[in-house]
Amino acid sequence: MAAVRSKHLVLILAREFASNLATPTLITDERGCLIFYNEAAEQILGRSFSEVGEMPLEEWSSQFSPRTVDSEEPLPLEERPTGIALNERRPAQGRIRVTSVDGVDRDDAVTAFPLFAHTDELIGTVTIFWRE
Repeated sequence: MAAVRSKHLVLILAREFASNLATPTLITDERGCLIFYNEAAEQILGRSFSEVGEMPLEEWSSQFSPRTVDSEEPLPLEERPTGIALNERRPAQGRIRVTSVDGVDRDDAVTAFPLFAHTDELIGTVTIFWRE
């Protein structure tokens, strides 16, 4: 039986904060694993978080097929705002097209930023979607 990892308090608070926002918000842990997205993000992603649940980065990322808006080319993780926030530990923004689970393409501006518990302790990211 796999051990359950406890979540850092900052991630718990970020989830609580996001659950009270009307702005579509997604939260990952320090490995990029999806740990939560709020009700507003359900409209973009096409499913409730309770249906999807927590999942590894590769799995949730591939489900939504993030790509560039102009060329429709797949967007590598290192070029996505969330990937930049994780890998480079800095805020990033961009425009992406995602195909939600319900098959609908949506264009959004995305802002992602890293969450730090201490100056050198990355614990996750917050990604905010802005409808255009």
